[in-house]
Amino acid sequence: MSDITTIEHVHCLIIGSGPAGYTAAIYASRANVKPVLYQGIQPGGQLTITTEVENYPGYPEGVQGPEMMIDFEKQAKRMGTDIRFGLATKVDFSAKPYKVWIDEEKEIHADSVIIATGASAKWLGLESEQRLNGYGVSACAVCDGFFFRGKEVAIVGAGDTAAEEALYLSKLCTTVHMIVRRDEMRASKVMQDRVKNTENIKIYWNSETDEILGEKSVEAVRIKNTKTGEKTEVPIKGFFVAIGHQPNSDIFKGFLHMDEAGYIQTIPGSSKTNIEGVFACGDVQDKIYRQAVTAAGSGCMAALDAERFLGGL
Repeated sequence: MSDITTIEHVHCLIIGSGPAGYTAAIYASRANVKPVLYQGIQPGGQLTITTEVENYPGYPEGVQGPEMMIDFEKQAKRMGTDIRFGLATKVDFSAKPYKVWIDEEKEIHADSVIIATGASAKWLGLESEQRLNGYGVSACAVCDGFFFRGKEVAIVGAGDTAAEEALYLSKLCTTVHMIVRRDEMRASKVMQDRVKNTENIKIYWNSETDEILGEKSVEAVRIKNTKTGEKTEVPIKGFFVAIGHQPNSDIFKGFLHMDEAGYIQTIPGSSKTNIEGVFACGDVQDKIYRQAVTAAGSGCMAALDAERFLGGL
């Protein structure tokens, strides 16, 4: 006997509820394609764990991340989107209509699918890191570096993203303490050279983060040398984790083309995937920019692409 309790057919299914998903919903609703949106495990996406957002157009005084996503949701609802709580747990894109299972108990048959499942930052796994997330700990220097102008910060990571973010922070902060696990970086040679030649970036080789210190906000980081075991406390106000992101794309493997890191590949200049009628937008397909405004823009693209596709059915 099947565990599936209900089957429902929808015209346009949107999976995910960050800026990309909600923007897709706004445009799809206005186009009268009657979108159904499932919010996923983290309604509102990564912005719900962000404090103040100052770089999104239209909020001259800045806005709290969770508040902004409530605004997005309200607008999508006002336009007529059917917004539901639930997590897509499995898909079958081998034939039309496309099948998506929600919470392993509801089966959705969709004429078109917009994937906006986002990406999740990789974390170090420290208790203090999660406790102080949003209070000095961040996984996005471009998003939050502005708040630490004229202050000392630390960043952990050794790839191109870490190097780029360290350089970005070096233009705002007095000193950037860069924590690198090995005696070399994984970043490209040109990025390494830029970091090494920037006076206010101090690199700690063969080092790892032992603990982030502070009760209500970040006050210091304790760095441990992996060769000597020596521990050093460095006073800082901001701690940035730049060890990569993981796109939330696992359930689409085997159906959609992805790069080696799992980001869904779209046809350049569009949100189209390798499967007709399945579109991807936001951070699940963007490993370069990863900003709320670019995610929203790609959500608009996905809705317009879906509208054109559905109009041709």
